[in-house]
Amino acid sequence: MSQPQPAGIGKGRIEALADGVFAIAMTLLVLDLKTPAPGPGETADDLPRKLGEMWPRFLTYVVSFLILGVLWVGHHAQLHYVRRSDRPFLWMNLAFLMVVSAMPFSTALLGAYREQPVAVAVYCGNLVVAGLVLFGQLHYAAGPGRLFDADMDPALIRAGSRRLLMGPALYSLAAGLAFVSTTASLVVCALTPLLYLLPGRVDRLWSSGERPPEGDSPTKG
Repeated sequence: MSQPQPAGIGKGRIEALADGVFAIAMTLLVLDLKTPAPGPGETADDLPRKLGEMWPRFLTYVVSFLILGVLWVGHHAQLHYVRRSDRPFLWMNLAFLMVVSAMPFSTALLGAYREQPVAVAVYCGNLVVAGLVLFGQLHYAAGPGRLFDADMDPALIRAGSRRLLMGPALYSLAAGLAFVSTTASLVVCALTPLLYLLPGRVDRLWSSGERPPEGDSPTKG
């Protein structure tokens, strides 16, 4: 006997579209890594030097890929708790995916102008907006007419919200630092996704009973 379906709009199409957008955005990041071509008077022996000169672009690629991975984990896990969707939630997801799809552009801009404060600030701004939209989705789903499971622990939502806001707060700091020291700003951007690998209160709440599937999180990372 089939189970009754919850009222509202299904979430399957949201998940499918999100996975597609993230896959394309992650793939496009690598296109900024151009194969070094020999210049006039250069030989194959110059390849190690030319690869060494590309290290900022390699680093930007790795950091951006990790950040997109953190955002994907957060979005995927957030939808695990959503039992149904509605039109506002669909549009919020489209806004989130629009910001995510801009990551290859802001990453390429940073790779080309990493010493320019404006380029670093644009990159950080992209990350701030992505985190805030994901935070908005979380609170919309947890609000009146809850889209989350009815028995979801409110403490998990509160802990997840605080953890989720950590990213936008640090990226906002990095955006301001860009006009003082672009190097310091980029260090903050590089370290922030690593912080989501550290266990927090959300993990302890999972252990006490409210646990998503293995590897998931109600927030980023």
